Parts: sequence; structure tokens; C-alpha cells
Amino acid sequence: MTATTNTAATDTATWQELDRRHHVHPFIDPRILEEKGTRVIVGAEGRHLIDSDGRRILDAMAGLWCVNLGYGREELARAAYDQMVELPYYNTFFRTAAPPTIELSGVLADLTPGRIAHTFFSSSGSEANDTIVRLVRRYWDIQGKPAKKTFISRTYAYHGSTMAAASLGGFEAMHAVGGLPLPGFEHIMPPYWFAMGEPDETPEETGARAARALERKIAQLGPDRVAAFIGEPVIGAGGVIVPPDNYWPEIQRICRENDVLLVCDEVITGFGRTGEWFGAQTFGIDADLMTIAKGLTSGYLPMSAVLMTDAVFEVLCEGGVIPHGYTYSGHPAAAAVALENLRLMKEEGVVERVREDTGPYFQARLRELNDHPLVGEVRGVGLLGSLELSKDRASRELFDPVGQVGALCHEHLYDEGVIFRAMRDVMCTSPPLTITRGEIDELVEKARAGIDRTARDLGIM
Repeated sequence: MTATTNTAATDTATWQELDRRHHVHPFIDPRILEEKGTRVIVGAEGRHLIDSDGRRILDAMAGLWCVNLGYGREELARAAYDQMVELPYYNTFFRTAAPPTIELSGVLADLTPGRIAHTFFSSSGSEANDTIVRLVRRYWDIQGKPAKKTFISRTYAYHGSTMAAASLGGFEAMHAVGGLPLPGFEHIMPPYWFAMGEPDETPEETGARAARALERKIAQLGPDRVAAFIGEPVIGAGGVIVPPDNYWPEIQRICRENDVLLVCDEVITGFGRTGEWFGAQTFGIDADLMTIAKGLTSGYLPMSAVLMTDAVFEVLCEGGVIPHGYTYSGHPAAAAVALENLRLMKEEGVVERVREDTGPYFQARLRELNDHPLVGEVRGVGLLGSLELSKDRASRELFDPVGQVGALCHEHLYDEGVIFRAMRDVMCTSPPLTITRGEIDELVEKARAGIDRTARDLGIM
């Protein structure tokens, strides 16, 4: 079989067998693929995917939190085509840059909140967060504080899959691959009331305790050894953990008082997901550095970036050459797609619609599932949400072992024609920002049907 095989003329079993023989998938047990076969996606339109059997499936995950403008936007494909014809590629190493890359850096400086003014491009969120580690440590080296190397992150944080980015993240399963975390990475509790709150605590009290954990960790390590705290405004892949309002102001105060840089990971929350352009605006975060990816191009081409303030950039300039970069940093075709994506989002009022219309409607409809006996908590903000499945809502008792119920529910949801992501026993949803009210209704109805099937399997209904 060659790369020119006619997709429409190839049956599902043939694709599955070829995939089984040669394709290694991320984040899945190969034995499951061997047993059940790959789901082959051959097309997409708007907010729906089309599989090789012709089924239409509502993509309630926007790919992997990224297809913000939905599928089939010819404007984005045309932007890539036009740029590839004119200049398909050139690097940014040799004192060179392509016009769309330069223009995009200016657009991002205008769009991002607070003091952010400079952009270092890469291709994925993992690369961006790996870059954060190197640039922040260099920042402190240049200032004569080489001991300030340690990063503090949180349990259930996800910052990527490279060695450094996975070390920043707080997943034990990921740390087990490659002997992680590397030295210089520490983790504290997140503001996760449902699973980590004391029996008599309010979410705000759990949030305050989680923030104090940062203060204690800095004191334990010594402020002279701590380089930065990194956090997602909303912990995404860890289960859409939305912090209470008192959490981020306290985190910010602690960082400032201890001369610790504050890094905001906007890979999931950036570009309208929370109802503002960036999650930092939703939660009032004034970051020293930010990472972006995913929604920057609506996932149409790989692109990410590290954004930084004048103050951080000026220190880096004092060190001369920045000995770090990637072949595809500032790729001109990706930059052209990003520019068109941002233009369309502004022209169509996408962020305003999420903030004022579809976001509130989505949150209200999703919270109707709070009446389900299998749902312990519904969380979310904007077009970002999760359903925490639980044995008992009142006691917040989780399932044991963790993950089996979530995996079962994921299968049932897919069979109902909607894609969520199961993280532990949390069903996460992050639909395209162009989703309609009617499609939100479809999402919730299919979610309820899938959860009902899961509950029946468990003998709960």
C-alpha cells in the first residue's frame, strides 16, 4: 500500500491491519489496538468527524483541545498553500526571518495581556515548555544567580512529553518512562477540591491551602534555588481543574515576594477557550513568561511559542547569543496560518461569542448532568468542561482502581457519537469554539446517554 492509496476505496479492516503492523500510537496500550483496532478518521466538517465507516461523530475535544475554528476552514488551507508557493520554508537562525513570522510576533505582542512583548517560536507545547526551562535558567545565570534552577509545578499538571516538559508535569505514569522527573523539578498539590479537599473545606479553603503549598515549598528549598513556578490557568489534561478566585492572586503574591518567575502555560487555555483571549485575563494573572500552541493555528499546522516580558528579554540580551532553537522555529507557512486564524477569530467575534453566548450556555447545559448518580462534580469555564465520575457525590468517594470507569465511559460516549477525553475517571470536553447551541444540546444529550450506559454496566441504574 502506498501513500497515494484512495482513502474512500479502502475499507476499515485494511486500514486497521496496516496501522496494527506499523504505527506506534501515543498514550495508548498497543494491546488495545491489537484487540479492538484503530478508529480510522477520514474526514471532518465543522464540529463533526467522519470515520471510515461513514459515521459522523461530534468532536467534543476539538482534536486535542486545539481545533478552535472547527474543521474544513478553506481560508486556513489557502493561507498555508499561498505561503508554501511563495516561500515554503526558511529558518530563523541566520539573522533571517520571513514576513509572516515577523508580522505574527507583532500581532501576538498586541494581543497578549500584561507586560508580554516578545516571542520565541517553536512547533509544539512540549517544545515551548522545554524552551521555558532553558531560557529561565539562563535568565538567572546571566544575573549571577546560577543556583536558581528549580521549577515548581503541580500534581496533575500537564506541560508536555519531552524530558523537561514531562518533568514539569505532574503525572506519575509519565515520570515512570525515562526515569523522571529530572533533577530540579518539584511538585505541589493543585487546587483540586473534589479529590484533595478536606471533608470540611470549601473550594476556596482548598485553593488557599494549595497556594500555601507553594509558599512552603519555596521556603523548604530556599528562594535562592527556585527559578520559577509554572501553571496552567485551568489544569486541562489533568481533569479540567478550575481554581477558585482566591488561588491565582495568592500564587502571584508568593512568586513576587520570593523573586520567583511566574510562567503561565496557555497551551490549552489560550485563544478564546475561557471566554477571553487568554486564561491569564480570565484569572487576573500577570505572568513573566507564557507558552502558547494549539489554538494559535486552530491545529491546522504545528506551531507554538514562548512569550516573555521586556524585563525577561532584556536580561537574555545581556547574555549575547541565545544558544537554543529549532529547525522549524517561526515556520513561515505555520505563521501564515496563525495570522489568518487570528484574523478570522477577530472578524467573526469568536471570543466574544464564547464569553457572552455559547460559553455560558455550554456551562449551564453541562451542569444539568449534576443530577446523574454517576457524576460527582461538573467543572468548567468558557468552552472547557469536565465531569468527575464518582461512587458517591456527598463523600466525594472516587472509584478504585482509578481509570477503569473513565475508560468504560469513554467507549460508551464514542458509541453514542461524541468524543470526550477520559483522564482517570474524569470525562473532559473542549469543543471547537465555533460550536452552536444546537450542537451543545447534541453534546450534552449524547454525554448523558453514554453515562447512562456506563452506570447500567456498574449496576448503578
